[in-house]
Amino acid sequence: MRLPGNVRGGLFVLTAALFFAVMVALIKLAGTSLHVMEVLFFRQLAMMLIASPVILRSFPRSLKSKRPGLQILRVFFAFGAMTLGFSAVIHLPLAEATTIAFGKTFFTTILAIFVLGEIVGPRRWGAVIVGFIGVLIVAWPTEGTAFSIYCLMAIGSAALVGVVMVSIRLLSQVDEPITILSYQAIGVGLLMLPGTIWFWQTPTLEELGLLLAIGALAVCGQYINILGLRAGEASAVAPLDYSRLVYTLFLGWWIFGEWPEPRVFIGAAIIVAAAAYTLHRERVVGKTKQTKKAKTIVSD
Repeated sequence: MRLPGNVRGGLFVLTAALFFAVMVALIKLAGTSLHVMEVLFFRQLAMMLIASPVILRSFPRSLKSKRPGLQILRVFFAFGAMTLGFSAVIHLPLAEATTIAFGKTFFTTILAIFVLGEIVGPRRWGAVIVGFIGVLIVAWPTEGTAFSIYCLMAIGSAALVGVVMVSIRLLSQVDEPITILSYQAIGVGLLMLPGTIWFWQTPTLEELGLLLAIGALAVCGQYINILGLRAGEASAVAPLDYSRLVYTLFLGWWIFGEWPEPRVFIGAAIIVAAAAYTLHRERVVGKTKQTKKAKTIVSD
C-alpha cells in the first residue's frame, strides 16, 4: 500500500494477466477430453456462484434494466465471443490465439465510431489499420491457401468482444453495474446449459479439478484486475495486460511443447505497438476534452 498508485496497479494487472494465462492453458488442457461448452459452463457456474450474493442482495432491482433488449443482445454476443474464442484456444497454439484476441482493441475503436459517434483522428485510424495488419500476419496461413477455421474463430471472437465492450458503454449510461453483471452471469450461463447437456461427458476427478481451478482462476483474475484498475490510471496500467503474451508463450512451450512461427512474433509486436498507441491517443484526447470542458465551465 506504500507504493505509488500506478506501480501498485501495475503489479495487480501483471498478476491478473498471469491468472488469466494459466486459466486459458487449463481450458486448453481440459478441452482435449471435454467439449468446450462443458468447460465454459463450469467456468461460468463458478463466476455465477461468486456473484450470486451481490445479485440476490439487490434483487429484483439487479434485473431491472432500462434497455432489456440490449442487455439480452449483449449476453448473446458474450456467449458467442466466449465459445469462438475458447474453441480457438483449444485448437491453436496458446500464444497465437492470445495474440489474435488482442485485436479486440481495434474492433472496439471502429464500433465506437459508428455506434457511439466517437470522433477518431487520423492517428488512431492509422493505429487501427496497422493493428489489423498485425492480426492478418498472425492468422495468415503458412500451409495451403485457406485461413485456418480456428484463426477465423479467434478473429470472430475478437470482433464480438468489441461489440460487447461498446454495448457495455451504452448500457452503463442507463443501467447500474450490478444489472450489467447480473445479466452477464445468469444469461451466459443459461445459454451454455443446453450445449453442456447435449455434449455432457462425466468428468474424471482430474478433469473436475481442472474445471474447478478454471473457475477459481477466472474469478480471482477478474477481481485482481479490478483492483489494478482502481489503484492506477487505466492508461498507465492497461498496457501491462499484454504480458499475457509472454505468459502464454511460456505455458504453451512448457505444457504443450508449442513454439509459435516467426510470423506470430512479428504480428504480436505490431498488434501490441498499435494497441498501446491507441490507448495513449485515447488518454491524450480524453485529457484534452476535460481541459476544454473545464475552461468552458470557468468562462461561463
